[in-house]
Amino acid sequence: MKTLKSLIAAAVIFLATTNVFADGDNNANAHNLTINIPEVALLDLEGTTAVTLEPTAPTEAGEALSFATSTNNSIWVNYSSIVGASETRNVTAQITSGTVPAGVKLKVAAAADANQGKGTVGATAGTVTLSGAAQPVITGVKSCYTGNGASKGHNLTYSLELSSTDDYAQLVQGTTNLTITYTLTDN
Repeated sequence: MKTLKSLIAAAVIFLATTNVFADGDNNANAHNLTINIPEVALLDLEGTTAVTLEPTAPTEAGEALSFATSTNNSIWVNYSSIVGASETRNVTAQITSGTVPAGVKLKVAAAADANQGKGTVGATAGTVTLSGAAQPVITGVKSCYTGNGASKGHNLTYSLELSSTDDYAQLVQGTTNLTITYTLTDN
């Protein structure tokens, strides 16, 4: 009899606990999950980052310096960008150290993206005459990446030009060092 009472008590406890656990369960359940895509704004210059521009000296008396060969396209702009749905960015360039010598203009032009990345890369802004003010060289950057390294992103072409034929008298022999800073900016 004691065994029967123990067996009945165990069965009642088992049924009671089974019902307690079964009351909250069914054939479906859910939980919350959050996805967070971070904002990204990274820019890098690749290739030969020390550029020298020098017009060609004449070899015949009475001739002028030739600026035709005063170009360099050894630098590439790489960037990675994640922006909000309606936001865009620009890549700006400016002289942050030094002054362009009198009589000449320093220009830069960004080529179209090399198609080594994905997303909405920026468009080129044409040839820009560099100064101490930030100016866009690439516009309309959205969420994208250009690829990393030389031959990826936008190739930059620097050129040194005589300001005008009247400015030849302002040319002075010497070396000028400049720092050109590129920034990925929010619009």
